[in-house]
Amino acid sequence: MAESIIELVGLTKRYGTFTAVDHLNLSVGKGEIFGLLGPNGAGKSTTILMILGLTEPDSGTVTVCGTDSVRFPVEVKKKVGYLPEDVGFYDKYSGLENLVYTGRLNGMTETEAIEKAEVLLDSVGLSEHIHKKAGNYSRGMRQRLGLADVLIKDPEVIILDEPIMGIDPAGIREFLEMIVRLSKEEDITVLFSSHQLYQAQQVCDRVGLFVGGKLLAEGDINSLSKKLAGNSPYLVEVGIAGNSKTGERQRKNHPAEILQKMDGVLTVEEKKGRYYVGCTRDISSGIARELVLSGFELTYLTKKEYGLEDIYYRYFEGEANDE
Repeated sequence: MAESIIELVGLTKRYGTFTAVDHLNLSVGKGEIFGLLGPNGAGKSTTILMILGLTEPDSGTVTVCGTDSVRFPVEVKKKVGYLPEDVGFYDKYSGLENLVYTGRLNGMTETEAIEKAEVLLDSVGLSEHIHKKAGNYSRGMRQRLGLADVLIKDPEVIILDEPIMGIDPAGIREFLEMIVRLSKEEDITVLFSSHQLYQAQQVCDRVGLFVGGKLLAEGDINSLSKKLAGNSPYLVEVGIAGNSKTGERQRKNHPAEILQKMDGVLTVEEKKGRYYVGCTRDISSGIARELVLSGFELTYLTKKEYGLEDIYYRYFEGEANDE
């Protein structure tokens, strides 16, 4: 992994008898987009508060950009930009005026703040609305303005807490594309906290699955899917009709026998006339070719790669069954 920018070791937070975060260990590398994923109440927001130095852990350590968040919270806040789910602005100020105000709070001159604000508003697609009152912005426009507001102090880390809630599908796509572009162009580390699994899968380099204050699993989608499926992240489902060419050949060459001999096939299961083939990679075209050459007529073939929702719910079910 690249240089560690966020480092959590044994992080624990309790509220009375309730454990919100339970011995969390997590490392996020420089320039990485990391998804902290889980349902509401999983402990994601509490973790973010500890990273920002806004609440103290009961045990464990939090280091951001080499700085201890507990001992030096103000220093951490200088390096981290935070975009909450519900962004607050001065509604009677324009988008430009809101950003200039933030820039001035961060030590910029009026001229510097205006120049930088105009550049940022253009980069987030609000150049045509810079003089519009923030109170008249749509939900998606407020999130864009929030992203510009986060970026005006040149943060090394951006924390996004449920940033796409309430945005229409087109707005979500554009917002996520902006996150990826800005992260790569500026080499900014992004912590993306969400329960929207599909959207997170589109942008995150790695994810951590968070349930009941515990990190159940972490990694990229491919590695997690391999753990889930026993190293067979692809599943190909095949339907075969009766062989009209030569029934004798079909009896001698059972489909399962043909499939099991193929390179990349790990498992073959037959259910109600269909075959479910677990593979290490996508070999659906090879499966079709081998079966046709063996004299079988395909009626159906589809492939499925385990996505983040499959992974998450499998881990979530496993945790529930252990309790």
